[in-house]
Amino acid sequence: MGERLGGFIYGTILVLAVLVAAAKAYPDSPGRMAIVVLATSAVFWLAHVYAHALGHGVAHEQHLSRAELGFIARREAAVIEAAVPPVAALLLGVLGVLSTNVAVWLAFGLGLTVLAAQGVQVARIERLSWLPAMGLVAANLALGVLLIALKLLVNH
Repeated sequence: MGERLGGFIYGTILVLAVLVAAAKAYPDSPGRMAIVVLATSAVFWLAHVYAHALGHGVAHEQHLSRAELGFIARREAAVIEAAVPPVAALLLGVLGVLSTNVAVWLAFGLGLTVLAAQGVQVARIERLSWLPAMGLVAANLALGVLLIALKLLVNH
């Protein structure tokens, strides 16, 4: 679970950063935003699988079996799974259920909610008391917001 949690947190932050760029590039097209988010998540998933597969082979000084590769691919799928809530919000914009603007803000809100929930999950596993748990959730959210802000700065 911990290994997947890391990929899910990474994937969520990646999705939020890509969503910033996609919303700027395609302000009136939630469908294109969704495609960019999904495509980027898939590329980063492949990069993670490749990197971890090579690392595993080197660390164990052996060729990687198909079963081990499958295990790594499933574990790293959390990077793609993190895109599901924000993409679902964007698809509501595609279907006309929500305006594009509301769909984009909902996608951001869902991503940040996922980061907060991940912080709560870690705090629960670590059996933190209320104050340290809230500090962990705040730190998780702050890191996500900081990385999004840095992405905005780099794009401008």
